[in-house]
Amino acid sequence: MNGGHLPAAASDDLKSPLLPVVHNDEPLEKQTLGHHLRTIFTPKNCYIALGPLLCAVVCLCARLGGEDTTTAKNMLGVLVWMFAWWLTEAVPMPITSMSPLFLFPLFGITTADHVASSYMDDVISLVLGSFILALAVEHYNIHRRLALNITMVFCVEPLNAPVLLLGICATTAFVSMWMHNVAATVMMMPVATGILQRLPSSPSSSSEMVPPAVGKFCRAVVLGVIYSAVVGGMSTLTGTGVNLILVGMWKSYFPEADPISFSQWFFFGFPLALSLFVVLWGILCVLYCPKGTGKVLSPYLHKSHLRTELEMLGPMSFAEKMVLSVFGGLVVLWMTRNITDDIPGWGCIFNGRAGDGTVSVMMATLLFIIPNGIKKGEKLMDWGKCKKLPWNIVLLLGAGFAIADGVRTSGLAEVLSKGLVFLETAPYWAIAPTVCLIAASITEFTSNNATTTLLVPLLIEIAKNMQIHPLLLMVPGAIGSQFAFLLPTGTPSNVVGFTTGHIEIKDMIKTGLPLKIAGTAFLSVLMPTLGTYVFGSKGAV
Repeated sequence: MNGGHLPAAASDDLKSPLLPVVHNDEPLEKQTLGHHLRTIFTPKNCYIALGPLLCAVVCLCARLGGEDTTTAKNMLGVLVWMFAWWLTEAVPMPITSMSPLFLFPLFGITTADHVASSYMDDVISLVLGSFILALAVEHYNIHRRLALNITMVFCVEPLNAPVLLLGICATTAFVSMWMHNVAATVMMMPVATGILQRLPSSPSSSSEMVPPAVGKFCRAVVLGVIYSAVVGGMSTLTGTGVNLILVGMWKSYFPEADPISFSQWFFFGFPLALSLFVVLWGILCVLYCPKGTGKVLSPYLHKSHLRTELEMLGPMSFAEKMVLSVFGGLVVLWMTRNITDDIPGWGCIFNGRAGDGTVSVMMATLLFIIPNGIKKGEKLMDWGKCKKLPWNIVLLLGAGFAIADGVRTSGLAEVLSKGLVFLETAPYWAIAPTVCLIAASITEFTSNNATTTLLVPLLIEIAKNMQIHPLLLMVPGAIGSQFAFLLPTGTPSNVVGFTTGHIEIKDMIKTGLPLKIAGTAFLSVLMPTLGTYVFGSKGAV
């Protein structure tokens, strides 16, 4: 027995089982062989068997060419196994994400210690620290206060629908810059739909005749939230897992090169995100905010409504101010660790030993030290509030780093890149948009992280053969994999918006297609210009 004591706040009953007891109420005489077979041969169990079956076929039958490609073939088999489970969701995604921990050693790809190290490095520390800060922001309702204040600024009188839409989208994009874009969508969608609840409902549920402009504005707001979260997340490392996977792969493949810092990515990602955000707002205004929309909405949306909600939140508490101070301090530390070659930043004090994850965890630790000013002895955060940490995303990032390292060390990347050898003779101005479009197409059917994990190692090998800097292909591939704008299943953010009932697939295609084209065009122009300056990517590494 454990001699320690549980905290007083713990609500778990020691006499109750850890998991609920499952009672089989089926009579024994009905549990025939046929019944057992039906419970075994379910579609989900078939999908589970599909993974190892495909892996076996690849390992036994695939011919990759070359003298010793056994390890590469095994790695390809493991990849097929994992992607089969990811696509079919036969096994929960976090469990599939942990499968490299046993598959890699068993298939002779790498050692157990080596693959386990992929699941905890500076990038993972950056994610954990930022997630804890995001939970603190959510716990003290700071995001709602921020959204209401910013929306009030844009809720001018007389009501201007495009300006109000700009306020909602800008708030979402800003929030998404500092936390994962899915979390930002989940936090901001209730705020946005809370504003829409003031509008009359659909004709089927109300005797009041609803003007078409109301339904269009509702669609614009929901689309604006889900797409603004994606666009805002592109501007910082913490905004999306794809950016973090890219940084981790860069560090894994090129350990001698300077790592991509938070500030370095921001100087490239923010102009790109800002350009795309303006296009998004313009598309939504043209499609869903026709002239006269503000006049139609003004009886239902007024500044006094927002002011009432703000008054209900009360004045900003000591705890909220402290969380905002810690959050602001973290952003400053991120931006000033490495500034320029002439102005090295505070990171030089520690001879480059401190990373963005260092300060992320350090500032998150302060939340467990600073009192909240509400109850004596209570801190801003405790571990009970951290139970909502999205470990599924953390494990998925670890799996991405493990796969990238396995593809590199097994030689699979070199083998697969030979299939894209035709790109090596094409000029860069044609390759960058092609890479972006390939990634943007694949990501509509697989997760952003999975697309990046599969594609970026291949792009590294192509860049090496072309004698160009790898980031010139890695960045378009990674950012292109975030352009999942067409289907509800493209990203969890799309699902959140789709489940509100305000939008349909045709709305997503109508808005997402021009947005995808604009993103590809901006990326193709900015990467060889601004990207070359920011990342110093003038030649091969």
